[in-house]
Amino acid sequence: MSLISDPVGDFINRLVNAGAVKHATMSVPFSLFKMSIAEKLKDAGYITAVEKKGKKVQKTLDVSLKYDTEGKHVVIGVKRISKPGRRMYKSVNEIFPVRYGKGALIISTPKGIMTDKEARKEKVGGEALFEIW
Repeated sequence: MSLISDPVGDFINRLVNAGAVKHATMSVPFSLFKMSIAEKLKDAGYITAVEKKGKKVQKTLDVSLKYDTEGKHVVIGVKRISKPGRRMYKSVNEIFPVRYGKGALIISTPKGIMTDKEARKEKVGGEALFEIW
């Protein structure tokens, strides 16, 4: 068992890597933070389902990956913005559409995890976690 210093970075790397090798699902150690990020990715259309499995220490988060009609993974790329060594915060005025609206910026706000569109609508800023497209 290894200690992961960046659980969000690990989560998105596993997501991209599992999609690259055409896995149907992937599993990551459970945390409420990763669960809410996965729920937001499901709402944004990047994964099909998210499920909590196991009990106590053995809990995992099972994520069902999404592919298009040609069998290509819908997640083309991910860019980590805020890292453990350098947190990046954005006010509502600094939140812009990702890839001309084709992608999403996942932000941790005082009102919970949101996409860039929701954060602009709610007029809140926060820690910019990562961009996904």
